[in-house]
Amino acid sequence: MFLMVLAIWGQAQTPPTAPEQAAAAVLENIGKPMLVPFRCTDEDMQWAGMSCTEEEPCPVYFEVTAAEPIGDKIFVAGNIHSSTVTLFSVLLGSEDDGKTWREVHERIRGAGLDHIQFADFANGWTSGEALSPLPQDPFLLITTDGGKTWRQQPIFSEAQPGSIQQFFFSSKNSGSLIVDRGEGNDERFGLYESPNGGESWLVKQVSNKPLRLPHGPEQEPNWRIQADRSTQAFRVEHRQGERWTPAASFAVGVGVCRPTPLESKPPEELLPTATPPIPIIKRPKR
Repeated sequence: MFLMVLAIWGQAQTPPTAPEQAAAAVLENIGKPMLVPFRCTDEDMQWAGMSCTEEEPCPVYFEVTAAEPIGDKIFVAGNIHSSTVTLFSVLLGSEDDGKTWREVHERIRGAGLDHIQFADFANGWTSGEALSPLPQDPFLLITTDGGKTWRQQPIFSEAQPGSIQQFFFSSKNSGSLIVDRGEGNDERFGLYESPNGGESWLVKQVSNKPLRLPHGPEQEPNWRIQADRSTQAFRVEHRQGERWTPAASFAVGVGVCRPTPLESKPPEELLPTATPPIPIIKRPKR
């Protein structure tokens, strides 16, 4: 997906908002692609192993992977990534039918979000996993208050490779999901069921061939994500009869990563490491 995005989109833009302000930032939908706040730090580049320079900065992109409505609320999931590594997960929510947006869960470093589902007006789930260096530690973000707050719940009690291929909750308590552990695993696919809204999972079947969920949505989805080359954005659309109507649009390019200039660093980061004083040893008098 990274290569596809790079082939489509041009030079990224640099937003003015710092990462610590991202969760509180409100994005206004005025008919143009909205820019998800992002400012790359030296810590981000060090964690990701990115070799960015002032002369050749590394472009950073926002990818929309899922959209789901509940009443007049809309939720959008995705991730912020460079051309080689996923940097942060992003979960956006709108409470006014797409007019304004804000982040409803803190960003998770190195993770991506894939699917969203609500069983009713209160209970919903978003699937995700860590993506560096390979998909691992799948989890759900769970809400029980209609998306006002979300909390992270791991699928497994211990670290394991794999990603959530698909999931479905038939009620606020009963759910099932399929984990793909990746190529080279004799039991690549696993079917799990939860009796308590995703709090815990029991394995029901493992196979080296793809599995199917026992239950799933019967109707065609009324929401979709479209890549728009002309505006360099991901467009969120919903079906109205035979037509697809845009509900929101998010810019792909969200910034660049480059080293922080020395003159911009706080004074304490420029000071050399102090040499510890030589201890004075008092010898007993003779």
